[in-house]
Order: sequence, then structure tokens, then C-alpha cells
Amino acid sequence: MGTKAAFGASSGRQVNATRNARAVQHALNSRPVNRALTNTAALRDPRTRALVTASVAAAAWHGGNRWWRHQDGGFGWVGPVFWPFAFYDIYDYAFWGSPYYDTFWDYGYPDLYAGIFGPYGYDDLMGYAGYLPRYASKGRTNADAYAYAPPRGQAKLMQMCGEDRRTIAGLPIDQIESVIQPNESQRAALDELASASEKAAANLKASCPTDVALTAPRRLEVMQQRIEAMISAVQMVQAPLEKFYGLLSDEQKAQINGLASTRGAARPTETAGSDRQSCDIAQSGLDWPAAMIEQSVKPTDRQRLYLGGLQNAAAEAANMLRASCQSQAEDGLTPPARLAAVGKRLDTMLKALKVVQAAMNDFYGSLTDEQKAAFDAIGPKRIGAAQ
Repeated sequence: MGTKAAFGASSGRQVNATRNARAVQHALNSRPVNRALTNTAALRDPRTRALVTASVAAAAWHGGNRWWRHQDGGFGWVGPVFWPFAFYDIYDYAFWGSPYYDTFWDYGYPDLYAGIFGPYGYDDLMGYAGYLPRYASKGRTNADAYAYAPPRGQAKLMQMCGEDRRTIAGLPIDQIESVIQPNESQRAALDELASASEKAAANLKASCPTDVALTAPRRLEVMQQRIEAMISAVQMVQAPLEKFYGLLSDEQKAQINGLASTRGAARPTETAGSDRQSCDIAQSGLDWPAAMIEQSVKPTDRQRLYLGGLQNAAAEAANMLRASCQSQAEDGLTPPARLAAVGKRLDTMLKALKVVQAAMNDFYGSLTDEQKAAFDAIGPKRIGAAQ
């Protein structure tokens, strides 16, 4: 590439990076998003969380293609962050159980597919530059200085990973107390549950990424870390929840279940009946981009064998996750039973992810640096073509 062409490409990237950074910062600082991120009560509404993730996830690439969008309108990846507001999704389903609160079950194969074929290009991710590796900021000029997000932007993204404050940990302690009027032993068990909830939320916060995942293998690692943290969080809460629930009288249990029914009934019913279907239905746009891989990567015969293994692994993961939805369709009517179903689903997601990871490491490890770059660019190319 000649000097003029190289300068033009560099200048173009600076313009794109600056534009995307402004778009992301605008989304993070917009009144609805900023208000939600500082308002615990607002974030307890799944519609608000979907608004936040949709606004910020689509900011850099302008949301032209929605092949990996969730049924509720939100997204499973927000820049470098996988599964934003995970603690809310877990507690919403465990305690409220309504189909309207089934955002937890929206996560599945489409998010794994987005991990393989990330929708963000390098320039798109510059909007989340608070997470970029330090080497990425070397040599920048005043012209693209705005492309590097201030710590405040990173802090707002980290709020999507988790919080360790009691007021935001997701457990409706005050509501439970007001409804059942616990006795001394029940209150002690409820306090124990609240403490476990805070620790679980802190674990989820600690699983927030410290940098941007620029490659497919690294994105799968980020997914694994997040899911493992969620599994650990569920395990922390499961025993205290069972202990507390076991101390309740039949009348108190009915009161808690009645609270869940009331809260669900107060919500819009347009998603009623979607229950477990959200993670089971076929998703459009998730076809394997074989032609694009062939054209971009130009694999050798040996690499095609590994690629076939990766494609088969992805299909196996999709089947595992679909079967998980079907087998857990009847997961009980109590909070402990629903939390146990959450744990089983996460275990299945982790197993499916590891199947893909093993095949990805074989295929990706066989590629040259040039081929790796071409493979990692496939996701953004698909979005660009759709736009």
C-alpha cells in the first residue's frame, strides 16, 4: 500500500473510531439510559433493561442488522460485555416466574453464534475504548483523542455486569418482608439469603471484562468466564433460598407466589405464552456463512477439516441448547425450583460453549495471522452487507 493510500486508510479509521465513540458515549449519556443506570427500581423492569442494551449495543454499528437480537428487543452482547444485567435476569425468573420475566431464557445459541462471528469490528469497538488494551492507545493524535472513552463510560458499562450493593443485587427483600411478616428465625434466614445475594452479585461484577475481545476465541473465553460466574452465583444463593423457603408456612409460601402472580399480571401480556419458546425457536439469520468463510479465509484442505469440525460443533451446541429448553419446560412453581432450573440451563450453556471452544481452538490455531483477521471480520461484513 502506498503512502497516500495508507494515510487515507488511517484517516478513515480515525474518523470511524471518533464517530463510533461519540455514538456510544451519546447512548450511555442519553437521558433514558443514564436515568436507568442510576435507578435501581427502573432496572427491575425488563423493558428498561432491553432499552438500555439496545441503545448501547447498536450505537457503534447503528443497528442495521438484528440477526442476534433477543425476543424482548435487547441484546446479549453490549460492546465487550456479555450478558448485561445477568443478576436481574436470574432473580426475575426465580422470584416472579411470569413469562414476562423470562428474559433469562432469551439467552442461547444466537449469543454463542455472535461470539463466533462477532458483529463488532475493531473500529466499532473503539467506542468502548475504556476496555481497549493499552497498546491500542499508543500514537493517537488529537484528531482521534475523543475515540478513547473516559473512565466514566467504562464505569457505566460495568454497571451492566453487576453490583454488590444490597439495594441493587436483585433480591426483593423489602417486598418479601412486607408480604410475609417474617418471625425471628425467618428474618435471620432472609438476612442470610440477602448476604449471599450480595456476594453473588459481587462475583458477577468481577466477571466484567477488563479489555475488548477482538478475536473469536477470546470472545468465547469471555462467555465462559461470565457463565461460570453466573453458575457460582446461583450456587451461592441456592442453599440459603431453600433454607428460607423451607421455614415458611404454607400460607406464607402462597403469599410469595401470589406476589409473583400480581407482579406478572400488572405487566403487558404481549409476551405471555412465550415462556420457554424464546430460547427454543429457530432464529433467522443464523445460517452458517460457509461461502463468506471460503471467500475471505481461503482455507487449505487441512483447515477445511477443522472448519467442518467447528460447524458440526456449532450444530451440536444448538441442539444441546434446544433440548435444554424442552426438558426444562416444567421446572416447578416455587422460587427454589425455578432457581434450580436456572442452574441447569447455565450448566448446559457451559457444556455447549466448551464443545464449540475445542473445535474453535483447532480451527483458529491452524490459520495464519492474515486468515485470522479475515475470519474475525466476517461478522461485521455481514452487518455491513445488510445495511
